[in-house]
Amino acid sequence: MAESPPLREPVLDAKSEVTCQLIDFQWKLGMAVSSDQCRSLKYPYVAVMLKVADHSGQVNSKSIKMTIPQFQNFYRQFKEIAAVIETV
Repeated sequence: MAESPPLREPVLDAKSEVTCQLIDFQWKLGMAVSSDQCRSLKYPYVAVMLKVADHSGQVNSKSIKMTIPQFQNFYRQFKEIAAVIETV
């Protein structure tokens, strides 16, 4: 069995081009009431729907569901990004 090459994080610098463009960002707050494994969940979640265009213009949709604590962490990280961007 062949090993796959290690994954590398993309590196962006001042000369790098942005390879994708955010076209649309939508969110909603929902309440999960049941699932395959549990008849009564009743927990809130945040659903995020993104539309992203790649370098060729192809638009792809992505969706993410997060628990409230996961969303709060996501939000804190974006606040940190915004604070760094303001210093540039």
